[in-house]
Amino acid sequence: MRVALAQLISGRDVAQNLELVRSWTERAAAQGAELIVFPEATMRAFGHRLTDIAEPLDGPFATAVQQLAGRCDITIAVGIFTPGEQRRVRNTLLVAGPQGVLADYHKIHLFDAFGFAESDTVTPGTRPVVTTIGGTRVGWAVCYDIRFPNLFITLAEQGAVVTVVAASWGAGTTPQEHAAKLDQWRLLVRARALDSTCFIVAVGQADPAIASEAGDRKSSSAPTGIGHSMVVAPDGRVLTELGGAAELQVIDIDPSQVDDVRAGLPVLANRRI
Repeated sequence: MRVALAQLISGRDVAQNLELVRSWTERAAAQGAELIVFPEATMRAFGHRLTDIAEPLDGPFATAVQQLAGRCDITIAVGIFTPGEQRRVRNTLLVAGPQGVLADYHKIHLFDAFGFAESDTVTPGTRPVVTTIGGTRVGWAVCYDIRFPNLFITLAEQGAVVTVVAASWGAGTTPQEHAAKLDQWRLLVRARALDSTCFIVAVGQADPAIASEAGDRKSSSAPTGIGHSMVVAPDGRVLTELGGAAELQVIDIDPSQVDDVRAGLPVLANRRI
């Protein structure tokens, strides 16, 4: 399975963000990628109003993504916002293949931490989602979900051998906070691979501080991005890790390796509670 990690920086302008999705998808398809994964909040970065751009799966942004997937013969996973309850939105991972929408996963665990209250503006999802792509069962998760191992175990028990995590990981505002959040990200991605004995494809927003001329971190509670997208094997080995800057990387993984890992370390079969 050839997977493209699209570690970009989205902004406020939805049309510009859609153009990034188009150009990066075309680049990935030219390299033979079967699946391209974009970060959480690709449609619009956090720190901006979301209710005015949220749209259903037949809206213009999602429709354009579906058409792009068909034109490029690739599956696209991209973070968007769909209408929620009580004037809120849903933090949605849209999965569109050449034949149309394959899945729409709504983020279950909302990021009410470090001074940011996602639940003020977002309606939580209620169900795990597993999708088949080219014969491979793929589970879906969004950012803060990665701190909850039971979701990843549930996805594995529902047949997932690969789980995709789309993120916009908060970096903190000081060098010490940044280092701590990066350590947590690396630890959590590897831990979820070991918990579920799945490949984990974790793609986050790139670090805006690296892109800015000053290199400054703005004092904001909105999680913008830290970079360091990763692919981790089911035995916990890091197969690739990007840096902090915007980058597209294509990597091949072999989902059949999951059977070998689970035969030697059957944590799912041995689980009692």
